[in-house]
Amino acid sequence: MPTQRNGPRRSSCAIACTLDIVGDKWSLLVIRDLLHGKRTFGELLDSPEGIPTNMLADRLKRLEDAGLIVSAPYQERPVRYAYSLSDKGAAMGEVLLAIVRWGKKYVPGTRAMDPPRSSGAKRRTA
Repeated sequence: MPTQRNGPRRSSCAIACTLDIVGDKWSLLVIRDLLHGKRTFGELLDSPEGIPTNMLADRLKRLEDAGLIVSAPYQERPVRYAYSLSDKGAAMGEVLLAIVRWGKKYVPGTRAMDPPRSSGAKRRTA
């Protein structure tokens, strides 16, 4: 049985395996923000949900280990990184759109975030 970062998979179910990667409280929100053009730790930290710094650092590491995001240094002293979605991570956009559609239909008072600022991205966003 293949293993995840923290041990063996609990099953071979595609839903369970996907949730092992992004099924926590924060990961999909980080992906959402990257889809909307945020790139730096500070920009991601500034999201309205208020992710704690230690959680954000952990989620960025986990998502990078899973191949959903990539990081590249943009400053040397101190070293600071810019984050972006890999093709694998960008493909989660369709999942987020499905969640948005469901939430708007079945969770009163919810809405989709405003569309991302024009950044030349061709991806659809949640």
